[in-house]
Amino acid sequence: MSTKKAAGGRANQGTPRKGRRLGVKLFGGQEVKTSQIIIRQAGSIFHSGKGVKKGRDFTLFAARDGKVSFRILNQKRIVEVI
Repeated sequence: MSTKKAAGGRANQGTPRKGRRLGVKLFGGQEVKTSQIIIRQAGSIFHSGKGVKKGRDFTLFAARDGKVSFRILNQKRIVEVI
């Protein structure tokens, strides 16, 4: 019998937390319907353009039907629904 307990009893069993499922959900050129989520993000990485609104958790969603479009304007990533 050993006189010492094995190392790392509870600490190395992994975290019970699930991932946040962030990222781009619809890509450029894809069809989108009103209120459909385009991007989930932590902070303003992408900014809303025409036809896109921002939720309180920085989620970008479509304000109207159309196609998703990405562009860069003044070093900001803009998402639009055209």
